[in-house]
Amino acid sequence: MINLLDTKIEYLKGVGPKRAAILNKEARIVTFADLLNYFPFRYIDKSRIYKVMEVANDEVFYQLVGRISNLKAVGEPRTTRITATFSDDSGSIELVWFKGLKWIKTKFEPGKKYLLFGKPSVFNNKFNFVHPDIDPFDEHDLLVGESLQGVYTSTENMKNQGLGSKQMAKLAKTLLAQVGEYIPETLPAAMLQQQQLIPLKLAYLHIHLPNDNDWLRNAVQRLRFDEYFFFQLRMLRGKKLREKQHRGIVFSKVGNLFHDFYNNYLPFGLTNAQKRVVKEIRADMGSGIQMNRLLQGDVGSGKTIVALLSMLIALDNGYQAVLMAPTEILAAQHYQSISALLHGLPVGIALLTGSTKTAERRIIHEGLRNESLQIIIGTHALIEEHVVISKPGLVIIDEQHRFGVAQRAKLWDKGSFSPHVLVMTATPIPRTLAMTQYGDLDFSVIDELPPGRKPVKTIHMLPNQRLKLLAFIRQKIAEGRQVYVVYPLIKESEKLDLINLQEGYDSLLRDFPEPDYHICVVHGQMKSEDKDWEMQRFIKKQAQIMVATTVIEVGVDVPNASVMVIEHADRFGLSQLHQLRGRVGRGADQSYCILITDHKLTSDAKKRLETMVTTNDGFEIAAVDLSLRGPGETMGTRQSGQLEFRLGDLSRDEQLIRHVRQLAVQLIQNDPDFEQAENEVVRNAYKRMFHASTDWSRIG
Repeated sequence: MINLLDTKIEYLKGVGPKRAAILNKEARIVTFADLLNYFPFRYIDKSRIYKVMEVANDEVFYQLVGRISNLKAVGEPRTTRITATFSDDSGSIELVWFKGLKWIKTKFEPGKKYLLFGKPSVFNNKFNFVHPDIDPFDEHDLLVGESLQGVYTSTENMKNQGLGSKQMAKLAKTLLAQVGEYIPETLPAAMLQQQQLIPLKLAYLHIHLPNDNDWLRNAVQRLRFDEYFFFQLRMLRGKKLREKQHRGIVFSKVGNLFHDFYNNYLPFGLTNAQKRVVKEIRADMGSGIQMNRLLQGDVGSGKTIVALLSMLIALDNGYQAVLMAPTEILAAQHYQSISALLHGLPVGIALLTGSTKTAERRIIHEGLRNESLQIIIGTHALIEEHVVISKPGLVIIDEQHRFGVAQRAKLWDKGSFSPHVLVMTATPIPRTLAMTQYGDLDFSVIDELPPGRKPVKTIHMLPNQRLKLLAFIRQKIAEGRQVYVVYPLIKESEKLDLINLQEGYDSLLRDFPEPDYHICVVHGQMKSEDKDWEMQRFIKKQAQIMVATTVIEVGVDVPNASVMVIEHADRFGLSQLHQLRGRVGRGADQSYCILITDHKLTSDAKKRLETMVTTNDGFEIAAVDLSLRGPGETMGTRQSGQLEFRLGDLSRDEQLIRHVRQLAVQLIQNDPDFEQAENEVVRNAYKRMFHASTDWSRIG
C-alpha cells in the first residue's frame, strides 16, 4: 500500500522516463504521491453549453458545440497564423492559432462536431478565440463528464513535453483510477466523524475530479485539516522530545550581578510587559528543561534590556552568554549599548564580526576559552569552527528569521551541553504564523512601549509635494532634530527608473549645502570602518541628514532623529517600511515618517501605504503583510524547511489553525507516541510524512 504511492512517476501510464525527468525538474513530482498532491489551482465550470450568439464577455470562459470550416493560413511567412470559422445554428465566430500550425492543419475534419472551450478575445471590435481547447464532441462523454474541471500549473518546458494543464488532469485521472482505493487513511474514524470530515481517498478524488462545488469544498476542507494537523503534531512532538532528551542547565539563582545592575545601573524602570517576560525567562532557565523561547516585541519595545537581564542570570550561575545578530551594524549597536549599560560592573564583554582584526580575534578566542570573556556579541563569525566557547549557558539570536536553521544549530552546538535559547525578533508575527512556524517554541511578547513614547505620524506624499517636504526638513533641523532619507538602490539601475542613493545624495547637497548642513551616507557596500565612521558622525550630531539604504533597517538607535523619509516607498515590503519607521520615535519628541511615491501604484502598493498611514500596530501590519505576501516572504528570504502549505492560507485560517492545534495538543498529551490502537493510522501517516526529516527541534 505504501510502496504503491512511493512508485516512481515514470511508471504511470502516459509518463515514461523523459516526461518523468521534466515533472521532477519543473514540478518536483517524483512519485505517485507527489502527483496525487499536485492540486489544481482553480476550476472551470464546464456544465453548460453556450451558443455562439451568447459570446459577449472577454472575461468569461465559454463552452460551445459546433463545426469548423474555412481553415486557412494567413499573413507573411514570419507572421503566419491559421484562422478558421466555428459555427452553430446561432452564428459563427473566428478561431486563431499562432503556434503548432502544422498540427492544426490536419486536426479537424469538415462537417464533424467539436466541443470548444476557451475565453474570447476582442480584435477589430469582434470576438474571436485564440488557441481554444477543442475536442471531438461526444454527447455521452459530456453527460457523464465532470462539470468542474481542474486547471493545473504548467511551465513552458512541461507544455513542450505535452504536459499542459489538460494532460496533467488526464494523468491525475489515470493515477486515481489505479491507486484511489489504496490511499491509506491518516485520521482515526472517531476524529473523522467528530470533525465531519470525508475519508482521505474521497478527498483526493474530489479535489482532482469534483462532482460539484459541495464535493470540492469537502475535499479542500479535509486536505487542509490534514496539512495543519500533521504540521502541529510535528511541532508539538518535537518540543516534547526535546524537553525529554535535552535537559537544560539549571540556573538556580538570581545573583549579585543581576541585582546590582537592576538596582543601581538600570537607566529606567521596566514596563509591566518587560517584567512579565523576564519572569517567564527566569522560570524557564530554572526549570531543568532547556529553554527554547521566542521573544517578539515591536521596534523600541525594550527587548535589549530583557536580553541583558537574561544574560546576567547566566553569568550569576557561572556560565557565558552569546548574542548573535545578522548584520555588523546591529551587532555593533548591541555591543555599544550593552557595554554602556554594564559600564562599572565586572563583566568581560567583546564583539566578534567578520571585520575583527586577526590580533584582536586571538585575544577574544583566548578569553572565550578561559572564561575571562563572559558575554560575546557577534555575527556569523561566531559560528566559525575555530571559535570555541567554554561554557555557553545562554544563546540569544536576534532577528532570528535572517539566519538559516542549520546556522543556528551550529551556534547551539558550541557547547557540550544544552544551553538555553532565546530567539528575538522585532518583526511582529501574526498569530497564525506564530502557531505554525514557531509552534514548538514557548512564546513571549513585549506588547507595551516605554512610557513617554509618542506614536510616529506617517504621511504619504507625491513628487509634486517635494518643496513642502524640503521646507519641513529644514524646520525640523532648525529645531535641532535629525533626518533619515532612505533609497531602495545604491547606484543607477537600467531596469528600474528610481532615484538611486547617489542621485538623492547629490540632490540633497544642492538643497542642504555646506557649511550650513552636513550629510552622511551609509549603505551595505561600504567598508565596515567607513560605515562606522559615518554612523558616528550622525550619532554625535555632526551630520543632520543620513542618506541610506535599508542597511539601517535594524539596529540603528539615534533618539534625536525624528524624521524618516522613504523614497519610492511602494518598492518596499510592509515589514521593511515598519522596521524603517521604527528608527524614529525613539525619543520624547513627535516623530514623522514620510512615504514618497509616484502617482501610479499597484493595488498591493496602495494597501501597504494605507496600512502604514493608518496604524502603528506591528501585529496589525504583520497580518496585512501575511495576506499580501504569504508566510515565507513575510518572514524574509525563504529558508529550507519553511512553511509551504498546498491548501492552507495563514491569512484566512486562524480559527481552523487554533482548533487543529488544540486537537493536536490533546493527542500529544494523551498518546505522545501514537501507541493506542485507534491512533495507528496517525502513527503510520506520521512516519510516511516525516521519516526523512532532519530533527531541528533542539533549537528554534
